[in-house]
Amino acid sequence: MKSKVSGLIALAAAIIAASAAPSRAEDLKFQLTNGTNSVLTRFYSSPTGVNSWEEDVFGEDVLNPGETVNITIADGRTVCKYDMRFEFDENSNLDTTEDTQDLCELGSYTIHE
Repeated sequence: MKSKVSGLIALAAAIIAASAAPSRAEDLKFQLTNGTNSVLTRFYSSPTGVNSWEEDVFGEDVLNPGETVNITIADGRTVCKYDMRFEFDENSNLDTTEDTQDLCELGSYTIHE
């Protein structure tokens, strides 16, 4: 009986220690679809309230019309609401577009003309 009590105390201590540890931010993952007829050349995002854009998510890549890409924002933040900026090929007739969305709630986002 004594070993069962000792085991329960050890289990309780482990649970308390785990819950006292600082929580880590999880990466924000969502799907981005280009629902326009133009090539999406740059995609920027930053948490709402931050006054500057983070780096271009695409880097050297582009998102062609109709394509979908999985995006991971691994910035260590625990926010879901992001400002987004979309820039299109210079030959496109589309202007740069900006939007704000709760990306945790959506899980996917489609840019339209």
